[in-house]
Amino acid sequence: MDFGLKGRSALITGGARGIGRAVVLALAQQGASVITCYVNESDAVTSLADELDRLGTDAQLVRADVSVEADVNRLLEAARDRFGALDILVNNAAVATQAPLHQLRLDEWRRVLDTNLTSLYLLHRAAHDLLANEASIITIGSAGALRGVADRTPYMTSKAAVLGFTRSLAKELGSRGIRVNTVAPGFTETDQTAGMSPARRAQAEAMTALGRLALPEEIASAVLFLAGDAARYITGATLYVDGGI
Repeated sequence: MDFGLKGRSALITGGARGIGRAVVLALAQQGASVITCYVNESDAVTSLADELDRLGTDAQLVRADVSVEADVNRLLEAARDRFGALDILVNNAAVATQAPLHQLRLDEWRRVLDTNLTSLYLLHRAAHDLLANEASIITIGSAGALRGVADRTPYMTSKAAVLGFTRSLAKELGSRGIRVNTVAPGFTETDQTAGMSPARRAQAEAMTALGRLALPEEIASAVLFLAGDAARYITGATLYVDGGI
């Protein structure tokens, strides 16, 4: 399916693994030029660079931590130097922790909130003048944000806040034709779910109407839709891609 993204420029945070990687590759396959960031050197980063090279994509990988202001500014300068303007911005980078709240260390709380939420402020402040008129901003949320999940309070808190962020920023940027939306996945085949016990996996699958976990590529397809002109009158919305939880 052609989403009409050929020749557009895109920045995707946290693109080395999981949903972020699927989004990077999906946009590249659609003919978009892409820049993405990662925190640590890894085989995943190397293999992503190789895949993008094989696709012949205009692409750049930048080492940057989105919770660090200086890193965010450097990432956006790289995008400015390469593209001049951004047509698509996908906020994907996120971390999670698992512990009862009363046992959670303050530094862990701050790490999750800074990476998943404060990073949105840093990125959008830095990207404001770089975003093209009629650009599309998409943040990866979570279908669990309004339901709550035990022992994952900071993660779900940050993802619930994404909904208010999306609605408010959509109103701020609407006069420029810029659309701001959220994609809220359910259980997805990523590093986070790879460690599930068989019993927990069966429980997760049973919660969905489709009886299985999502593939990262299925989440990426929703991002492609919201990034393209087919969604040009959709803004401030949350698209749930959760298999019917």
